[in-house]
Amino acid sequence: MKNNLKRPIYIEEYVPINDIHQYLFHSGTKHDSPVMLYLHGGPGSPESLFAYAFQEKWEDIFTVVHYDQRGSGKTLTKNPDKYPTIDLLIKDLYETIQYLKKKYNKEKIILLGHSWGSVLGSTFIKQYPEEVAYYIGVGQVVNMLENERVGYEKVKELIIQANDKKSLKKLEAIGDYPGDKFDRNCLKKCMQVRKLQGKYNLAVKVDLSICKTAFKSPIFKLSDISAMIKGVKANEEIQDYLGAFGLNSECAEYKVPIYYILGGNDWQTPYVIAKEYFNKINAPRKEFYLIPNAGHMTMLDQPQLFFDTLLEINNKEKLRIFSHS
Repeated sequence: MKNNLKRPIYIEEYVPINDIHQYLFHSGTKHDSPVMLYLHGGPGSPESLFAYAFQEKWEDIFTVVHYDQRGSGKTLTKNPDKYPTIDLLIKDLYETIQYLKKKYNKEKIILLGHSWGSVLGSTFIKQYPEEVAYYIGVGQVVNMLENERVGYEKVKELIIQANDKKSLKKLEAIGDYPGDKFDRNCLKKCMQVRKLQGKYNLAVKVDLSICKTAFKSPIFKLSDISAMIKGVKANEEIQDYLGAFGLNSECAEYKVPIYYILGGNDWQTPYVIAKEYFNKINAPRKEFYLIPNAGHMTMLDQPQLFFDTLLEINNKEKLRIFSHS
């Protein structure tokens, strides 16, 4: 592990969490900074490998902790037969937060959930609002089936505009999509839709470029490749949970401040759906940010604009604390 930036906080560790050893990666510049726990997407796709590519400036204001969830990344490599359920992941997250609070002497932790991590984060803050200073949703999932309907119509629209007959034929071959249930058959179709969305920059492209970014990570190991492949099977039950997930069918009352940072070109988790739900949210404070020319990997696509947004959120929260002290 290379600490190229000579960070005072730069730790890789396996911590006993909920009966297994789980992987945490900490990086920061000051021991008294607020602690942000980053919940990765997927399920089964840890983003700790990409941290070096987008979060250097973040570490000036936060101590950022990446956590490879049960059934993902380095935690899966360490525990190849320990598969997640939503109840286990919520308990894992609770215990991880207790560990971080004690380690950094904090009363609360900031949660940032990206994509699938936004499902886990949104579920957690409903159950344990007292543990979280505020929540940031990136690529916020509100309803998986609705995401797929809107994203499918968008790529179809662009394919027709471009008179791309080859892609249109591929899209039509997929058949009815997404249907009325996001099951494993739908997931297979989803992978085909993602390829077409990637071609039109509407979703993450799994190509050589993104692979190179992961391989260059100072914490990359060859075992991370096999973990990524095995993560699909390990997270089958979580995929089922995700497929049935719907925030818009639940009460939109939150006891923690809510911030959404969404990409203007993200049609994998379309911002239009998150915006509609966000308008219904009742929370102590809330703010919606749309980053132009950014897709689903919003922080990688527009790192400076994303950092500027985090800085604004942090300043708002600091000002509130100062005004109440």
